[in-house]
Amino acid sequence: MGKTPLVLCPGLLNDAALWRHQIGSLADIAAPMVADLTVADSVGGLAQAVLAAAPPLFGLAGLSMGGYVAFEIMRQAPERVARLALFNTTARPDTPESRQRRLDMIDISRAGGFSKLPAQMLANQLYAGHLKDERIVGTVLTMAQRLGAGAFIRQQTAIMSRPDSRPDLAAIACPTLVVSGRQDSLTPPEVLAEIAAGIPGAKYVPIDESGHLSPVEQPQAVSAVLRYWLLG
Repeated sequence: MGKTPLVLCPGLLNDAALWRHQIGSLADIAAPMVADLTVADSVGGLAQAVLAAAPPLFGLAGLSMGGYVAFEIMRQAPERVARLALFNTTARPDTPESRQRRLDMIDISRAGGFSKLPAQMLANQLYAGHLKDERIVGTVLTMAQRLGAGAFIRQQTAIMSRPDSRPDLAAIACPTLVVSGRQDSLTPPEVLAEIAAGIPGAKYVPIDESGHLSPVEQPQAVSAVLRYWLLG
């Protein structure tokens, strides 16, 4: 049996390091590629870029912003997605308050202050018990440093303008896995449960001792549920 093509969509200021454990752990059953979500400043443009680089039929997993792009891919080309996994994301559009926070961070970045933002964002991204874990913190901050201010501004612009995906959930017909971190303050478990309830037959899995970056915070658990999803 051939390996399943698997497209992994990272979140804001994340790159392939977000999925490092999953890429290694699933190498026996999956052929992964990590999408570059820095190449456009809209979810529509990012979805088009992912589809242009992806094989004809693939499994699709997205975290946070990667989930927003995954929803857009399901609108643009649902026939190409064999199965869908959504991590630490929301189907809801940005609130006015969230949009203003993003605009403020864009202003800071344009004024040369980007370097301080990733460390300030950690408290909302990680489970409190992981804030002193050098492996986790180092992975998150190094990813942000690699992507830089330009990518951050494009990504925040895309996130702000994303549509409400809730009306589209019922049309998703492929096998779907929805995963939350129990301690995720950015996309709390009830937001992920809402997605799972809206997609016919979706499986919902909460992960303990995890904030918003579950593939890095609980890599073994995430790899295990992805294996179950790929083989299901």
